[in-house]
Amino acid sequence: MSAAARRVVVTGATKGIGRATAMLLAAQGAEVIAFGRDAGELASLHQQIGCRCVEVDLADADAARNAARSVLPFEELVNNAGVVHLAPFLDASVEDFDHTIAVNTRAPMILAQELARSLLQRGERGAIVNVSSLAAHLGTPDHVAYCASKAALDAITRVMARELGPSGIRVNSVNPAITLTAMGAQAWSDPARSEPMLQRIPMRRFVEPEEVARVIAFLLSADAAMIHGSCIDVDGGFRAA
Repeated sequence: MSAAARRVVVTGATKGIGRATAMLLAAQGAEVIAFGRDAGELASLHQQIGCRCVEVDLADADAARNAARSVLPFEELVNNAGVVHLAPFLDASVEDFDHTIAVNTRAPMILAQELARSLLQRGERGAIVNVSSLAAHLGTPDHVAYCASKAALDAITRVMARELGPSGIRVNSVNPAITLTAMGAQAWSDPARSEPMLQRIPMRRFVEPEEVARVIAFLLSADAAMIHGSCIDVDGGFRAA
């Protein structure tokens, strides 16, 4: 199947990494289906790249499943949607923790289940990229729910790779360092907080959304045919330092 014939769902497609990914994949000829919560931003993205748009709150498990089923068949999935609730560990609320897990971890599982079932039924191959984070490996202050959600997402990636690989469904994660999305800028706007992190990155800068999008596009492509079950850092050398 040619790149132009592939249909790919991108969640959290209205901003940051998701928007950069949707735009890049559309430029490469893929048929993009954009999931997001903001109707206005979805309309803006549709105007830019002509994608199909689905307004959905992925914190709602039934809504997530129904949204995935409504756009079948598709062959590729980018689980990018994410939330962060910042709080010191002792102040973290159960509600914020549950919401973070619902969006960052449970929704990717649900969407991947629907895609995988469809691919298996059709006897087709596919690819899934879960957008995780370097926070999956690091104990980052004020990020207890976020770190937990991304570590769990990496674990799900490995399980999916073991179970789905024999059927030709590739699954990988990308794990960016701090990325200059709106969410990233909010969390790391204080120089007193960001400067120590920058000093740990050999490239001495944070990641741009387009840089993550290019890695995602590669992992979806035939060029990455034997990359499977990997959690790929996009971190400017942070974990090598």
